[in-house]
Amino acid sequence: MFKDTKAFSSFAVDDADRARQFYADTLGLRVSRDDAMGGLLTLHLAGDRDVLVYPKDDHVPATYTVLNFQVDDIDRAVDELAGRGVRFARYEGMPQDDKGIMRDNGPSIAWFTDPAGNVLSVIEQK
Repeated sequence: MFKDTKAFSSFAVDDADRARQFYADTLGLRVSRDDAMGGLLTLHLAGDRDVLVYPKDDHVPATYTVLNFQVDDIDRAVDELAGRGVRFARYEGMPQDDKGIMRDNGPSIAWFTDPAGNVLSVIEQK
């Protein structure tokens, strides 16, 4: 039924202004905002993949990863993000190194959150 239908992902944040600043300034993404739609943000990602981010007054952060960024060199990505003030999450029972990277258990991955508490990751794809 939907094999030829375009689809998109979306998730909520508690503050569209803080989200826009984080995604545009900290992560360096191209972000557009539609104030006529209540501050709806569009993250314009590589490969013509847009993700909608919408403000929600009673927002509760997702307990799962809402967005994964594929990188060629996870160490470089983690170092650059840390230099921009991003703090990497540590999860009990996950074998993460000092940088917060989980290695040798599938692709290397490191998790962090946006200002609304949603979980994001950088994941190494070689």
